[in-house]
Amino acid sequence: MSDVELGAMQTQFAEIVWENEPVSSGELVKICEKELCWKKPTTYTVLRKLCEKGIFQNVDGMVTSVMSRAEFYSMKGEQFVQDNFAGSLPAFIAAFASRKKLSATEVDEIQKMIDAFRKE
Repeated sequence: MSDVELGAMQTQFAEIVWENEPVSSGELVKICEKELCWKKPTTYTVLRKLCEKGIFQNVDGMVTSVMSRAEFYSMKGEQFVQDNFAGSLPAFIAAFASRKKLSATEVDEIQKMIDAFRKE
């Protein structure tokens, strides 16, 4: 899935689905009306678009995720590194660390991740 870009409203909608799934499409309409002030057609239009992107599915009126929240944000992170740092995670970390001093705890956590990847 290469198109993981979502607008602000699509992202809010996705968060609602992830928080409430599995959710009936009728209940989703009610939630979106309350939380986003959306009308029924808007909810169904956004749902259809996110189903087309492969993030959710609507089977017999029951909405569930095809891609979990964690998978979605992981893919977005990968795409960001690819698009902005030629796919180089070290270049991303260097750029990030040059503007924000990492705490000792953050450095330890990163080191633990590196050590775990080395063991795989």
